[in-house]
Amino acid sequence: MSGTERQLEKIRALVVEINGSGNRFYRRLLDGVDVTSLESFVNTCPHTDKSMLAADRIENPPWGTNLTYPLRDYSRFVQTSGTSGPPMAWLDTRESWGAMLDCWRVVYEKAGVQVGDDRVIFAFSFGPFLGFWTAFEAAAQMGLMAIPSGGMSSAARLEAAHRYGATVLCCTPTYALRLGEIRATLPAEQKPVEVRLIIVAGEPGGSIPSTRKRLKQLWPETRIFDHHGLTEVGPVSYEDPDQPGRLCIIDDAYFAEILDPESGAEMAEGEKGELVLTTLNRWGCPLLRYRTGDLVQKGRGTDGALALEGGILGRVDDMVVVRGVNLYPGAIEGIVRGFPEVIEYQVVQRTCDHMSEVSVRLEIESVSDPAAIVANVETALRNAFGLRIPVSVASEGLPRFEFKARRWIKEA
Repeated sequence: MSGTERQLEKIRALVVEINGSGNRFYRRLLDGVDVTSLESFVNTCPHTDKSMLAADRIENPPWGTNLTYPLRDYSRFVQTSGTSGPPMAWLDTRESWGAMLDCWRVVYEKAGVQVGDDRVIFAFSFGPFLGFWTAFEAAAQMGLMAIPSGGMSSAARLEAAHRYGATVLCCTPTYALRLGEIRATLPAEQKPVEVRLIIVAGEPGGSIPSTRKRLKQLWPETRIFDHHGLTEVGPVSYEDPDQPGRLCIIDDAYFAEILDPESGAEMAEGEKGELVLTTLNRWGCPLLRYRTGDLVQKGRGTDGALALEGGILGRVDDMVVVRGVNLYPGAIEGIVRGFPEVIEYQVVQRTCDHMSEVSVRLEIESVSDPAAIVANVETALRNAFGLRIPVSVASEGLPRFEFKARRWIKEA
């Protein structure tokens, strides 16, 4: 059975399960949906988006109606991080949670993590967001030593990684940069040099070449491996082992489409569009043709799986039009991170005379001529976008982030 045939079989089974359940959210949406083929499914199944899920929870607090089974069958709770709207609670049955653990096993396998040899430290807060919860549990179930570090300072996490011989670090790209900065200040005998692999997720930076380059400067002996997922659907992709910067969809767990955000038409390979996902195994809280809001470029991995060239390029709704030019946060990061003197940065967006304007603040390391760095960044931004984007040095240190960074600041 081919991969597409397996996907269609799983979609059919999921639709049957939903129609025979108490899932009021999808039973009405699936009325008339044809699952004869993947093409008929795409042509007859409506999209789901975050606004629909949020409205459902407002009307049916606190869980909403997208629950395929009775509430007593759900044992796991997480919530979205709230980066684009109020946090939403998300529930999973044991089976649905297990489906996400299976996805993380794929990520570990593709990253080359070895049971018995590797020890994995998880540098996140273990809060209510999905974060690396599934990564932690999958590691433990696989037989890997899983070392939690919630509630620790950055220095304490590095000390723990060193003391316990951690060989794999899981965190966001931003936090890997921060840990790398602190690590650079430690005496040689205190550096966790055993870390051979950093698995990053939670932000686009892991597939942005300039961010990867900066990570490699801070962790020269360490391999960087990107992955992405969403609380609403789970772990979605893994970095193509043969092509860093390309994310491959786990096609046994997701039916993925890349569509024009406006027309809904399928994009051709090499074109950019919105990632749309159908969960094939997470039935407790399923999503069918879910508009993720992630902007991606359609490609193929070396194993033939649908791939995202350059990883997550940005958010469809994060685009800012400045004097007729489309700007995405990831594109600006790609320029700014190309300057090794830049330790951290912040983008400030304002509205002037009903038009959007942006400027960039930099935190830079001690150099003899900071004005030259500012001028060089301004020139690089102007060359990339054809815009003059003002750049300045921040008057004090910019914020650091453990989970998702919030570098794009909107001011009145």
